[in-house]
Amino acid sequence: MKHTLILVTAVLLAPPAALHAADAPTKKPNILFILTDDQGYGDLARHGHPLLKTPNQDALHDESVRFEKFYVSPSCSPTRAALMTGMHEFRSGVTHTTEPREHMDVNAVILPQLLKSADYRTGFIGKWHLGNDGPYGPANRGFDWCSTNAGAATVHFDPIIIRNRKREKRTGYREDILFDEAMTFIDEAKGSPFFCYLATYSPHAPVKAPDSFKAPFVGKVDPEEADFLGMVANLDYNLGRITKHLRDRGLEKDTIIIWMNDNGETHGLDVYNAGMRGCKATAWQGGSRAMSFWKWPDKWQPHAVQNLTAHLDVLPTLCEIAGAKIPAELAPKLEGYSLRPLLESTKPLAWHDDRLLFHHVGRWPSGLAADHKYAMAAVQTANYLLVRSEPCSNPECEKYGSQCTTLRQVQSGTKRATYTKENAAFHWGVTEPGRWSLFDLTADIKCAQDLSKTKPDITAKLAAAYDKWWKDLFPVMIQHGGDKGTPEPLGGKSKE
Repeated sequence: MKHTLILVTAVLLAPPAALHAADAPTKKPNILFILTDDQGYGDLARHGHPLLKTPNQDALHDESVRFEKFYVSPSCSPTRAALMTGMHEFRSGVTHTTEPREHMDVNAVILPQLLKSADYRTGFIGKWHLGNDGPYGPANRGFDWCSTNAGAATVHFDPIIIRNRKREKRTGYREDILFDEAMTFIDEAKGSPFFCYLATYSPHAPVKAPDSFKAPFVGKVDPEEADFLGMVANLDYNLGRITKHLRDRGLEKDTIIIWMNDNGETHGLDVYNAGMRGCKATAWQGGSRAMSFWKWPDKWQPHAVQNLTAHLDVLPTLCEIAGAKIPAELAPKLEGYSLRPLLESTKPLAWHDDRLLFHHVGRWPSGLAADHKYAMAAVQTANYLLVRSEPCSNPECEKYGSQCTTLRQVQSGTKRATYTKENAAFHWGVTEPGRWSLFDLTADIKCAQDLSKTKPDITAKLAAAYDKWWKDLFPVMIQHGGDKGTPEPLGGKSKE
């Protein structure tokens, strides 16, 4: 193996095992890939949530191969870039959720293009967030059929739907309509194997749920949290609708359903976070741990997988299952592994047990990338998390709003920060400046006991691996525009 896995808002992985088209099933399965936006790992009844009732997600959980140690990037666009390319998002220039640093390299070969080469009909519905202008948009990146809504996350009711460049005013709740659009695409596939990528806007802010979904939470949590939980409940309702649609069309047994969230907990953080420390846009485990359910009836037996897995594994896995050939020049660049062995075996497997994931939140002010090497960064193994959660030392950064702004506020004693009203010191925790902290994720899910001084060998090994990773990745990230743009003034309005 030439490389070590990486995940950051940072993730990089060793090259995947050879993908053999000849090993793919004779009948190509349909693929329905649902990515929810800002739902946390804990926002599910099966994961212990004290208020949510999610019968359809619970059923999918029980009927799926469940990856219990599955990680994505700490925010929206980076996760999407990694899913689409099978490579660390920085390699395609995606380091933030704002323009131009959300723009995925136009020369990147991405998942729908590869699946089209295997005769799949490809459809995109919902939130793209990788550049909508010109060549960056999904219609120019391998999707045959595209549908989204004008106004993005800000329009919840009666949206204008843009399907294949035609605009139509629709009546109803946005997510209900987006699931309707996915079902229309499925019907129009007309017997061809399809890849339906449904990326919801819910439950991303601004939060607003239909009253009937919000009602069970009113009075139990604050109004914002009630809307957030109502949006999750609505997603669960829609999962039930689209599952029934597949069943009614006789497609359920021929369709792989994947359900995944794109980053850590957000507006439900103070309600429940499955015991974890951290949230979206942090380097703590709670910023990147995701649910990952894979269901293929009669093909994969439901079971839990404890191997360390990540979003970069999605592309090589789906290409192998679909029989999509990876071009010779692309194969050595892919950084994920095929999950197929883990999907097919109900017994524990030795599977890339030396894997490392490298996290980096990436939201520095544009032009200051080099100064943020250690700001909100982490290295992860199957059991350990090495973390540096500290603001950078460049005074220039203090002029702009960034990840460092929040950390400086936490250092000054604030209890309130993004997503939390009183637990900033815990979820946005600042580690000791200038050094790494080490935590045992198996024994210490809250990351309360720093082991860096009692386990110096592990700390030094992982820190050296991080330095090597950053040195290799940095010039590629710069080349593809990951540090471009005008930095946001302190107090400016964020675009996400």
